Amino acid sequence: MPNEKVVLHVEDNPENRMLVRRILQASGYTIHEAENASQTLALLEEVTPGLILMDINIPEMDGYSLTHKIKALPNLKNIPVVAITANVMKGDREKSLQAGCDGYIQKPIDVDTFVDQVEKFYLSE
Repeated sequence: MPNEKVVLHVEDNPENRMLVRRILQASGYTIHEAENASQTLALLEEVTPGLILMDINIPEMDGYSLTHKIKALPNLKNIPVVAITANVMKGDREKSLQAGCDGYIQKPIDVDTFVDQVEKFYLSE
């Protein structure tokens, strides 16, 4: 694996994508972005990220289903998927973990702690 840190951010909101991109690029990450399930699956045929940040409310298929689908693929099953969502009701975190997510980050993200949260989950070599 090269030294670059590659993250796939699945998010349909352009402002949220821009914020995450700016924060992570400033910390040396390479960011790939997808707005929906089909873009995500197509991108994963070309790129193997060390982490997938998954919005739960996306077009075509929710993030729970998409995470389950990604984790079912042998070449992708070990890539950490972290739910990044405004779904913060009781049980939402557990639902994310049951769907196969390795972690959970609430929106709105905290710009001061976000990179540390990502580092905690990033697939180390």
